[in-house]
Amino acid sequence: MMNNRDRWRVYKKVSVMFLLAVLALTVVQRGSINMGTAFEIERQARMDTSEGAELGEKSDSYLGLKGFWKASKHQPQPKTRATTQGPRITENSSPRTWDVTSSNCSANLNLTSQDWFKSLEDTFKQFMLYRHCRYFPMLLNHPERCTGDIYLLMVIKSVATQHDRREVIRKTWGKEQVLDGKRIKTLFLLGKPSNEVERANHQKLVEYEDYIYGDILQWDFLDSFFNLTLKETHFLKWFHIYCPSVRYVFKGDDDVFVSVENIFEFLESSNHDKNLFVGDVIFKAKPIRKKENKYYIPQALYNKTLYPPYAGGGGFLMDGTLARRLHWISDTVELYPIDDVFLGMCLEVLQVTPIKHNAFKTFGLVKNKNSKLNREPCFFKSMIVVHKLLPSDLMHMWNLVNSDLVCAQKVEIL
Repeated sequence: MMNNRDRWRVYKKVSVMFLLAVLALTVVQRGSINMGTAFEIERQARMDTSEGAELGEKSDSYLGLKGFWKASKHQPQPKTRATTQGPRITENSSPRTWDVTSSNCSANLNLTSQDWFKSLEDTFKQFMLYRHCRYFPMLLNHPERCTGDIYLLMVIKSVATQHDRREVIRKTWGKEQVLDGKRIKTLFLLGKPSNEVERANHQKLVEYEDYIYGDILQWDFLDSFFNLTLKETHFLKWFHIYCPSVRYVFKGDDDVFVSVENIFEFLESSNHDKNLFVGDVIFKAKPIRKKENKYYIPQALYNKTLYPPYAGGGGFLMDGTLARRLHWISDTVELYPIDDVFLGMCLEVLQVTPIKHNAFKTFGLVKNKNSKLNREPCFFKSMIVVHKLLPSDLMHMWNLVNSDLVCAQKVEIL
């Protein structure tokens, strides 16, 4: 016979086991719902080729190029859909939510008969055929991340498979905090996984990661080098819709070291106007014409001698008001394959000159990659951004810089 105390112990164990079972079931169901939603959006987002078919079978060779806008094969679309080509909107018609719900983007086959187009490499042909596709649906959205007054929004470009980089950032410079009474929030920007074989698995992992942290914005276009520009325009649109009270925006890559304290010191050192845009600015850069280079641009795509001034995409800082102005301008400037140059083109239209600052090192501390200076914590302590660190190196350097590090003197660059 069990006494009352034994009965009470049994009751407690059964209750705890029941509660754990309910929680586990909830997590599984949440994951299934999220994946179902993603697959439904993917199903609705298939590109329609019926419009282009009237131009003749000759166009099939272009449609057969390996796509970097969409992952799926061409299939008929549902009857009701929204266009990815953003209308030329004005501030009075600004949407209050993300207003692109499905894709309707066919190749611009009018280009295929033009001689300059025929001379392009396949990747650039693909870019030009779908250059007019401005906006895509959201797969993961967190408008609540911009509620209230936020002094600094940290925005990091990433891809599905680089979860280790995101994890280290969350534990180091990207951790959400209140510094000197000012709120700091962090977001990661993703497109769809580019690995066709593992896409479903990678997407599931991204959704589970977002379920845990709730800090990922994801859109329905493939993550690729050329689509980094889409990531810029989509974030600017998202920021304009959801972030009316953000004072400053830091935007960078997921392989950089960032000192938030030095950002604050820089912002508080003097009065900055509403057009602040500061980083590792490159002036009078020439388009690269060597085909083997990652940043190669054919003459037919850009025939000017020099680029406008632009900040290296590894990390830059801008005023929230300017970010909203950039949204309107980016909707009128033709998309360009290099995202940081594209932003420079938008700034040029706004007649805003980006500011070069020596604390932004988007090409490393010194050009010699083997130099010990690139691993010197006292130099990192004085910087705002240092590019190209693996997750293990970032964590190691972060611990060194934030330890009882004694430096002979702090470099006066802020």
